[in-house]
Amino acid sequence: MTSRIALARHFLALAERDLRAFHKLVDDPDVDEATVGFLAQQAVEKCPKAVLARHDRLFRRTHDLVELLDILADAGAPLPPDADTLDELTPYAVEFRYGFVEPAGLDRNAVKRAVEEVRVWAEQGIKDP
Repeated sequence: MTSRIALARHFLALAERDLRAFHKLVDDPDVDEATVGFLAQQAVEKCPKAVLARHDRLFRRTHDLVELLDILADAGAPLPPDADTLDELTPYAVEFRYGFVEPAGLDRNAVKRAVEEVRVWAEQGIKDP
């Protein structure tokens, strides 16, 4: 059990690292949308991974938020707030990050709210039952 908890805490610590960078850059208009979205996506991605690790659920290395949320749902675990819209961040992990497609219209205030809510959800989700 200790290793599950340690892995869950590790994922949450990684999410916090991405969140710190995200918060430093999100309000700077000189920082492009692809970078802000990438950091948001990375922070959000690590949160369900933390909860899945805590509950000893396997997942592959992926940036696909829908896939991770599907695994949570299949496990009967509560989903994070705004789970139905989090998939909008997935393209920031690869497609937008590497310039295959140009992003447009990232609502930075909505994303700030979403990443914080997901972080709080994950913190609650890794606590001992």
